[in-house]
Amino acid sequence: MSTNKSDITGLNKDLQMKNLELEKAFEELDRRVYHLKTLNDISRDIFSTVEFKSIIDHFLLMVMGNFGVIEGVAMALNPATGDVLHFKATGYDEDELDFLKTGAVELINACVGTSAIECAHIQVDPAAFAPHTLCALPFMVNEACYGFLGLGAKLIGEPFSEDDKELIVTLANSLAVSLTNALSFEDIKNLNADLQAKNDELKAALRKIELLEGIKANLTKFVPTAVTKLVEKSPTTEVQDAREEDISVLFLDIEGYTKITGEIGATEVNTLVEKYFSVFMDAIYANEGDIVETAGDGLMVLFMNDDPMKNALQAARAAEMIREKACGINGECTMDQKPCLVNVGVCSGKAFVGAAKFESITGSRWAYTTHGNTVNIAARLCGQAKGGEVFFSGSTMERVKDDFSFESIGKFTLKNLSEKIEIFQLK
Repeated sequence: MSTNKSDITGLNKDLQMKNLELEKAFEELDRRVYHLKTLNDISRDIFSTVEFKSIIDHFLLMVMGNFGVIEGVAMALNPATGDVLHFKATGYDEDELDFLKTGAVELINACVGTSAIECAHIQVDPAAFAPHTLCALPFMVNEACYGFLGLGAKLIGEPFSEDDKELIVTLANSLAVSLTNALSFEDIKNLNADLQAKNDELKAALRKIELLEGIKANLTKFVPTAVTKLVEKSPTTEVQDAREEDISVLFLDIEGYTKITGEIGATEVNTLVEKYFSVFMDAIYANEGDIVETAGDGLMVLFMNDDPMKNALQAARAAEMIREKACGINGECTMDQKPCLVNVGVCSGKAFVGAAKFESITGSRWAYTTHGNTVNIAARLCGQAKGGEVFFSGSTMERVKDDFSFESIGKFTLKNLSEKIEIFQLK
C-alpha cells in the first residue's frame, strides 16, 4: 500500500500543531508552577507573623525580589478617617516619600467601594505617580482598611505582562487575608488589654471594698448600729441632727460595781463584766436593741421600731432575757466566785435621737445620743432597782401588759424629776 505525498504533509502539519499545543501546555504549566511556588514562598513568610507592619514590609521586599525591581511602595490606609496605618517605600529618595504617599492615597480613594481584587484594578504608569514608572494596585482589606502596592520598572527592561498582573493580584489577595488576620489579632489583643485593665480596676475596687469592710467591721465594735445604718443609707451626707421619736429606753447596771472592783481588782472585774455583758448582747440584738452608751458597769440601750407597741415589746423581752441570763450565770458561780446582781430600768415615750455636735477649742466632735424625759426616767428606774430587780414605767407597762405580768410597787419621787413616778416590777 503506497502513501502519497499529500498524506505525509498532512501528518506533519498535525504533529507540528500538537507540538505547539504541547509546548503551550508546558509553558502554562511552568507558569502555574512558578505562580504557586511564588505564592507559597510569600504566603509562608507573611503568614508566619501577625504583626501588621511586618507583614507589609516583608511582602513588599519579597514581591520586589520576585519581579526583579529595585523600587517599590506599599501602604495601608483607613479611607474613612484618612489615617495612614502603615507606609513603606524602598528604592526612593527621602524627598519623594510624600509624593508617593499622596499618589497612593489618591488611587486608594478611587478604589473605595470595590471589594474584589482584580487585574482590572492594576494601573501601569498612573498619572498620580508621573513621571515615575509604576505598576500600581489599590485593593480592599476590610471596610476600615485599604491597601496599595506599587512596583517600579523591571531591571531587565521588560514591561509587566498579563501573567505578571495575574500573579500580583493573586499575591495581593493573599496579603489581604494575612492583613485581615493581623487586624483581628490586634482587635483581640486590644480587647484582652482592655479586659486586663478592667480586671485590674476590679481587683483594686475589691481591695478597697475589703479594706472598707474591714474598717466597717472594726468600727461596728465601737459605733452604735443606728449610726452604721444611717451612714450606709446616706454615705455622702451628714448624719441628721437629733429629732424627736417614739422609743423605748433600757438602762442596766451591775449592783455594787465599785465595791466589787475594790475587792477583786480591776483586771478580774473587767473579765467579770465581759462575761456578763457578752450574754446580754445576745438578748439585746435578738430584740433589735442598739447599745448607744456604756459606762463601766452600765449600758444604755435604745429600741427604735417605728411601731411604738413593738419597740416597747422588744425592750420588755430584752429585759426579761437579761434577767434570765444573769440568773443563769450566777447559778454557775463556784464558792470563790461572787454572783452579780443586774438591775434594769425601762421607759417608753418621746425622746430626741440623733447626732449632737460639740464645739471646743480643739475643734468639733459629733456624737450619736438620745436625751429627754423618757431617757431620764429609764435611768432613774434603773438606779432605783435593787437586788436584780427589773423596773418599768407606766408608759411601757401599758404597751406590753398583755404579754407580761407586772406588779405596782407604788409611786416614787426620783432624782431630778418633778412628779412622782409609778414603778412597775416585772414578775
